[in-house]
Amino acid sequence: MIHEIDPHIFNNQFKKNSELRDDSLIFIFGNENETSFGGGAVMTKDHHIPVYSDLKFRGAEEVPVFLFNIDGRDCFLMKHVSDGLLKEEEGFVFRSFRDVRNVQDIPKHEHFLAMTAFQLHNWYKNNVFCGRCGSKTISSEKERAIVCPSCGHTVYPRIVPAVTVAIIDREREKILLTEYAGRAIPFYALVAGFTEIGETLEETVKREVMEETGLKVDNIRYYGSQPWGIVDDLMVGFSCDLVGSNEIHRDEEELKLAEWFSREEVVLQPTDLSLTNSLMRAFKEGRL
Repeated sequence: MIHEIDPHIFNNQFKKNSELRDDSLIFIFGNENETSFGGGAVMTKDHHIPVYSDLKFRGAEEVPVFLFNIDGRDCFLMKHVSDGLLKEEEGFVFRSFRDVRNVQDIPKHEHFLAMTAFQLHNWYKNNVFCGRCGSKTISSEKERAIVCPSCGHTVYPRIVPAVTVAIIDREREKILLTEYAGRAIPFYALVAGFTEIGETLEETVKREVMEETGLKVDNIRYYGSQPWGIVDDLMVGFSCDLVGSNEIHRDEEELKLAEWFSREEVVLQPTDLSLTNSLMRAFKEGRL
């Protein structure tokens, strides 16, 4: 999965005094008003995340913001880059996350770091002003937090719990696979959705399954979890067993397809990055 980056070691501990070195990774994201790549685009150089030595002699005046550490090397976010500073003919290219995922031509650990950096990038961008009193905010010097100097309101990075669910018909040994409506994703997925206020994760599983497919389930079993930074998710995977009728009543606004597949019929996603694909593979290989 995307976060499985052995032998690399990811350390998300906040550091008050970080070390900016020539080999420090620098994350730069496209302006969401740019129609060519949108907000979900990360700057790469020659199929890698650029390092500080690529930027510091190009007139970059901004002091980058510390993000996290990989293999003992601090990584930073550059919030603003002057037009024309990074040129495509010199190897600098904005790449959408979908393109990076499909082409897989940058190292997997850099892909994971970029997704996580993008989560923090959005957090900084969305909290320039205090949501309580409207004052300009500042970054805390003692923890990863944004603080209002006027009223003291403190904001931490947003993490959104969501579930992805392998629904299994034990009588016929089949799994329910889906395709999302209104999204250009050309491979199968599972029923998934966000946890609502006051819900447990298990209640989310039952509600999302019923809302999207009209099916009832029980014997809900935890499988694993995964950070998915481009949408602030902490995705939690479950398998569960069908109860009663296997007749599907598909929510057409959410899904364009929902069908039962045998282990032999399951077609996996083209990459091994997602928790959803891991669940599908586990069923296909007889481990669920």
